[in-house]
Amino acid sequence: MRAIVKGKNVEVPERVRQYAERKLARIGRLLDDRSDAIVELWTEQHRSVDDSHIVEVTLVIDGQTLRSRAAGPTYQAGIDEVIDKVERRAIDYKERPRLRARPPQEKQLLSRIAEGTSEAAIERQIVKTKRFGIEPMFEEDAIARMEELGHSFFIFVNAENERLNVLYRRRDGNYGIIEPVVGGEYTVGRSKARTERAKAV
Repeated sequence: MRAIVKGKNVEVPERVRQYAERKLARIGRLLDDRSDAIVELWTEQHRSVDDSHIVEVTLVIDGQTLRSRAAGPTYQAGIDEVIDKVERRAIDYKERPRLRARPPQEKQLLSRIAEGTSEAAIERQIVKTKRFGIEPMFEEDAIARMEELGHSFFIFVNAENERLNVLYRRRDGNYGIIEPVVGGEYTVGRSKARTERAKAV
């Protein structure tokens, strides 16, 4: 693991630099050589003496950034505390399940399942049915209800046309509505339809 120890508007004493590097070596044993660590130290005069020395550690692991900060009466005390925090976060990161390359047999099984030809696919069945009451509501009310529930989609009867609608949250943060039409054809989106009507006028 590559490590950089630097001060923010302060000169870092050599004994503090070496202390930080020794502590970082403990975390380096958990990670690989592609990881980077940056330790920044500074002093804030307006704080109490007990937490005037600030230490911030930024770890970059496989392109992911982990950052922790601690304060203490000395830089060494701050380093001790922040290294403990960073070590816990690094362990949590390393223990997360990782995407792995699938063996050929698993790929073939998944392929058969996708094609619907495997026994596993044939045996799948509906095991639960949920029923809930639907009251007609306007789109604004449906948005408010979906946000209240914390869902990413919401089914409701549109009070304007009495049709079943599916409200969903888009990746850009806006909302979309799906209006099912039995036996109908795919229709253009709302914004595109408005544009086409404006051109026709």
